[in-house]
Amino acid sequence: MRAADIPEDITEILLTEEQIHEKLAEIAAQVAIDYEGKNLLLVGVLKGAVMVMADFARLLPGHIAMDWMAVSSYGAGTRSSGVVQIRKDLDTDLHGRHVLIVEDIIDSGLTLSWLLENFASRGAESIEVLALLRKPEAMKVHVDCRYVGFDIPNEFVIGYGLDYAERYRNLRDVAVLAPHVYS
Repeated sequence: MRAADIPEDITEILLTEEQIHEKLAEIAAQVAIDYEGKNLLLVGVLKGAVMVMADFARLLPGHIAMDWMAVSSYGAGTRSSGVVQIRKDLDTDLHGRHVLIVEDIIDSGLTLSWLLENFASRGAESIEVLALLRKPEAMKVHVDCRYVGFDIPNEFVIGYGLDYAERYRNLRDVAVLAPHVYS
């Protein structure tokens, strides 16, 4: 589904699928260089990062290990509560691994900050972050993010894995959700 299919639900298309794929290819080329010869583990943060993780992983050369973690700090709302709940933990031992957390979006940074501390306590050799989107104006804590696709305004966005109440994840573009939908 394209953003043009639901004009009544969005106020603006921020990024097209083509722009996203182009940026992911750029980042994948750099990651391939940065992690050459290293035991890389991609960790996707469910559910939002599914699209990013799938498209990104296919752009990397060689064998790539992947795992998933489900955490939540949103519930059905549009703002992070800052309280992180683990809904699904990793299946992989992080000890001695080079971990690249794949995120759809960095909003407040609270969840990601918690994840970084949690993974460090598990003995990872290194931990870096790839975020397709980042909202600099919304960040409440500073989080180092080695690979950032796009900085976006502090708006509630949907598409390319991002949802509102489990809707819009299959939207191919990233768009701003119209306030009347969630107010």
